[in-house]
Amino acid sequence: MEKIELRLDKYDNYFVNESFKTLRTNLQFCGSQYKAIDITSCDANEGKTTIALMLAKSLSDINKKVVYVDCDLRKSVVSVRYTDAKNAKGLSEYLTGLAEREEIICNTQFENLDIVVSGPHCPNPVDLMLGEKFLKFMEELKTKYDYVIVDTPPLGLVIDSAVIAKTCDAAVMVISAGRVRYRQAKKTKAQLEKSGCKILGAVLNFADKKSDSYYKKYYKRTYGKGYYTHYYEDGVS
Repeated sequence: MEKIELRLDKYDNYFVNESFKTLRTNLQFCGSQYKAIDITSCDANEGKTTIALMLAKSLSDINKKVVYVDCDLRKSVVSVRYTDAKNAKGLSEYLTGLAEREEIICNTQFENLDIVVSGPHCPNPVDLMLGEKFLKFMEELKTKYDYVIVDTPPLGLVIDSAVIAKTCDAAVMVISAGRVRYRQAKKTKAQLEKSGCKILGAVLNFADKKSDSYYKKYYKRTYGKGYYTHYYEDGVS
């Protein structure tokens, strides 16, 4: 199994780590039946991938066996921005028969945390995600790992996330404070619900601590009671 170095040192500080401990705890309180978690957002550049990777690492810190799966087969930058991977085979190669399952699951420097990169971009990601091979792959991961953190493209831009959500146990939306409007968030939430995937809650990113009460009131209309909302004091990009 190939080993990939994850570049997460930029986010290694007290406030960020405490935030992810809270997010991790909230996720655990939702129930152990939720193993495969779809992480999506309304728009691009909301910090979704960073949050997905840091959540996966945080879960592995408490001895949970975790795999992060990059399902953005359109324009992922995970391999370049967050890893030292150069020639690692990815999900698109597995789904098109160019690689075996064992070839695309890579170890990282963090104990209990594995990663599957997206692989080369492809023109038909939805068709691949609807295939039996992807469904079987997800089921296999759920039997092998305690948590499968699935990083999907922004649902407000493409339909991929809703398709992938059907193979997951639940979803978490990432919302960028001050950048995403209420109607946009509500529309994305409704689209995700149509997939039949349970929404566990939302992560509010780039929230200004001084405006905390404002954002709580603003987004409560979207998510209502029963959903948790997480705040970052320093704004994780």
